[in-house]
Amino acid sequence: MIWLSTYSCAVVHLVVGLICGSCYGFGTFGFDIHHRFSHPVKGILAVDDLPPKGSVEYYNAWAKRDRIFHGRRLAGANDQTPVTFLDGNETHRLDALGFLYYANVTVGTPALSFIVALDTGSDLFWLPCDCSSCVRGLVLSNGQKINFNIYSPNTSTTSSEVPCSSDLCGQPRRCSSQSTCPYQVRYLSNGSSSTGILVGDILHLITDVDQPKPVNANITFGCGQVETGDFLGRAAPNGLFGLGMRNISVPSILANKNVASNSFSMCFGADGVGRISFGDKGSSDQGKTPFNIGKYPTYNVSITQVNVGGNVQNLEFSAIFDSGTSFTYLNDPAYTIISESFNKLASDSRNTSNSSLPFEYCYDLRANQTNFTYPGVNLTMQGGDTFRVNDPIVVVINMQGGNVYCLGIVKSDDLNIIGQNFMTGYRIVFDRENMVLGWKASNCYDIKDSNTVPVKPSTVSLTAVPPAVAVNP
Repeated sequence: MIWLSTYSCAVVHLVVGLICGSCYGFGTFGFDIHHRFSHPVKGILAVDDLPPKGSVEYYNAWAKRDRIFHGRRLAGANDQTPVTFLDGNETHRLDALGFLYYANVTVGTPALSFIVALDTGSDLFWLPCDCSSCVRGLVLSNGQKINFNIYSPNTSTTSSEVPCSSDLCGQPRRCSSQSTCPYQVRYLSNGSSSTGILVGDILHLITDVDQPKPVNANITFGCGQVETGDFLGRAAPNGLFGLGMRNISVPSILANKNVASNSFSMCFGADGVGRISFGDKGSSDQGKTPFNIGKYPTYNVSITQVNVGGNVQNLEFSAIFDSGTSFTYLNDPAYTIISESFNKLASDSRNTSNSSLPFEYCYDLRANQTNFTYPGVNLTMQGGDTFRVNDPIVVVINMQGGNVYCLGIVKSDDLNIIGQNFMTGYRIVFDRENMVLGWKASNCYDIKDSNTVPVKPSTVSLTAVPPAVAVNP
């Protein structure tokens, strides 16, 4: 999601995402991340009003959110053990809560748990806190109510104020009437913002190993007293966990305090279950490419070549890897070159009748068709390593006229964003110490990363697609 901050500068968005504008921040710690559409999270939260997976509404929900917020590890002599959240390194995609991946984080004394959205496109970690305008719970369609924890510095014995003199205070000019540092983050979405003060407290972590040990890290985060816009609905209603490059971000703080190495990884599983691990530098055999560092640092990389179904074209453009964006957004010429190359090689008839989908390049499947082949999409990154897109398509079940599949790229008017759909099947390493992005194939369950990469062109079996309720039957 893209946001503007009077705390710091605008960067990109978590789209299904947010991008925050300021961040600060050795070992490895981790927790599971959850996709909002994943079945484990639906069970945990008893969310029963999600759109059927594979339906038109399912993919439109992802795109709407996008629009709203536009194994073996390398170890050096001084590296510490990776760490993760107290409740584990698993994450889940939660569509009912407006963003992509969520994790349970635990803060304060006594410890309170929060379900926070994870965003590599923003920097500040904030929680609803002594709030006059925030979401205190959700009511499900069956009448069940889920109550959220609300943080309060007054009830945590380990909480502390962050003075205006702190290096992490991004708004010292607003400190004339108070000694505690204020913050405000404004997002480019329906007047969405979070406003409050910065506080310090303990983030409860564990070492990300077979026999974990507790680790308490003193961090700085936002005590969000007033939330507006989409944060009063189902978008990050219980907090946002910024993972950007600036000093205020939790990865930066953990590195500066020698809790974890200045690197972290996120794994994006095909089933919506993921992992996050702080201090993870990846493996020696992973692909990698350097970050492009500008005035406002983001996880921006350069692509030098595209390969669609064996058709190689030299094409240089930059894009931001954003965990908070559902789909991949490209502007021209990259969008047209990749899409038209895909279209020329697609073996099925193009569907042009449905304008309700966010995708332009969709293809009809016959009534009894159980599998199909599509051209693969590979990106050559700066430095020469290849990023093979495991899942460039989306399958839409039972829309008017039958089933279709689409190239999962949406045309952008501004930023190029590599979204979660292109990261599926990989452990993505955000190595800020060496300023490189790393990637390696993984199913997010095995201790060791998988070396299996689908052979392109890919064949898809519709029997593997989860059943969905008919749309407009």
